[in-house]
Amino acid sequence: RIQILFEYELRVGIRARAEGIARAITRKSWGRMGLRKSSRRGYHTFTSQNKLNQTRSSFALFACDPENTYEASTTTEEQANFFFEVYGSSAKRAGSVSSRTSRQGKETTYIISNEASKEIEPIDEGSSTAEEPADHHHQPPVSPTGTSRTPTTSPTNHNEQQRLLTDEGEANIPAQTNDPEFNDVIVEAEQAIEEGILPERIYQGSSGSYFVRGTNRNIIGVFKPKNEEPYGHLNPKWTKWMHKMCCPCCFGRSCLIPNQGYMSEAGASVVDSKLGLNVVPKTKVVALASETFNYTAIDKAKAKSVKFATERFPDTLGKNMKAGLPPKIGSFQLFVTGFKDADCWIRRFQEEPLPEAVQRHFQRLFERLVCLDYIIRNTDRGNDNWLIKYDKDLAEDPEAAIHVAAIDNGLAFPFKHPDEWRAYPYYWAWLPYANIPFSDDTKDEFLHKLKDLELIQDLTDELYSVFKHDKGFDKALFERQMSVMRGQILNLCQALEENKSPLQLVQMPLLRIERRSDAHSTRGSSFIQRFQDKYPFFSSC
Repeated sequence: RIQILFEYELRVGIRARAEGIARAITRKSWGRMGLRKSSRRGYHTFTSQNKLNQTRSSFALFACDPENTYEASTTTEEQANFFFEVYGSSAKRAGSVSSRTSRQGKETTYIISNEASKEIEPIDEGSSTAEEPADHHHQPPVSPTGTSRTPTTSPTNHNEQQRLLTDEGEANIPAQTNDPEFNDVIVEAEQAIEEGILPERIYQGSSGSYFVRGTNRNIIGVFKPKNEEPYGHLNPKWTKWMHKMCCPCCFGRSCLIPNQGYMSEAGASVVDSKLGLNVVPKTKVVALASETFNYTAIDKAKAKSVKFATERFPDTLGKNMKAGLPPKIGSFQLFVTGFKDADCWIRRFQEEPLPEAVQRHFQRLFERLVCLDYIIRNTDRGNDNWLIKYDKDLAEDPEAAIHVAAIDNGLAFPFKHPDEWRAYPYYWAWLPYANIPFSDDTKDEFLHKLKDLELIQDLTDELYSVFKHDKGFDKALFERQMSVMRGQILNLCQALEENKSPLQLVQMPLLRIERRSDAHSTRGSSFIQRFQDKYPFFSSC
């Protein structure tokens, strides 16, 4: 609302009030980006070539008027690079960041511009604004759902960091730019929604999840909004609402952080790619808007009013106001085709055994699933939420004949081991494949990775970079989540070294590897090993 109000009043020329709104947005925006406040200059300046060049605004001006050029100054190179990568355009990186030492010589100010060819002039310490850029620079187009993204036809699209959709008030999620194929899928999903090909709700499960289709009407992904999770206030499944209202003591999992399932989905994909397990379909955090999502009556009424206003006054409000429902932030997992529930295929394999070579390859894939679930401590792994794809016509090539996909990873990464009513066991532990010791191929491929402390610390850092964007992120709880994960990794290493089976692995004593409270550094810190001293009442459910 404040952005629409600012944009409208900027256009109609109410300068004083527009400046006030811009300053309000500035305080909130710079604080969210983590830029520190300078005692000499106030908030760092952001200027654009328009009539409000005296206004201390931030990316609100850039979002409202994308044709403007802009400059901004920060006090660290990391902040300068972050600002440019997130809010920059298709300009080349060369020459985009320059540094200057202040008069006192105590700090270096990094100045960024979206015009790579323009030489940046020093900023006067006593001035609150920078000199205006000379030329306009074309900014990335703004999608109807509110995303500033480099066009897919840009030659630098694959090399620069883009910004995925964000749900203001929920999180600020930067794009994973090292994967242009995933970004192309999101663009296709947005185009399909614009063309009226809307996501379809999946009626199985306990939360609101949706099949997202592409422009050719084929399913391309599964989207799970944050506010439609079991703990979300917009969960469309009335059975879970009744469960929460009538029996709150038995609702949810006390070992998990509520309403962070979408982060768990993305975190499982991070673990999968970091260790090279290749069993989780690629999953990242994005935001989408669609009429088929579950919105409040207020959001629907606001969207309807804005749509009416833009259609009624296309030449005034229609050019300046953004119509449509607010985007929902959540996890987007690429859809895998040709797969069926593992329970279906396992029963069939009992009647029609697999060829020996295919069976060996399937056992290795099963062991990868075991490693993933055990490391992230998945509390919801039944035989109906991991998938198998098998083509007996390709039996001569085992790697092409059978595949495994681990989906529904939203109930993982607990901050403690289950210790109350339920144990939330791994249901694959009762399959006959769990009685076979880990193969030599699995040991050779993953044991050295799991014993590499640097790799495990890098994995922890990558998970932190994903989880920290959640609005309710708590660093202390995240550290407890990582202590559980480190304990699981230690047990898995021991099981691989001692030739244990997956069933013997889940029977090992539970432990946590906690960082010492006096250890402030991230690397080279000392840890404490603690065993679980409390166990749940029911061990089989």
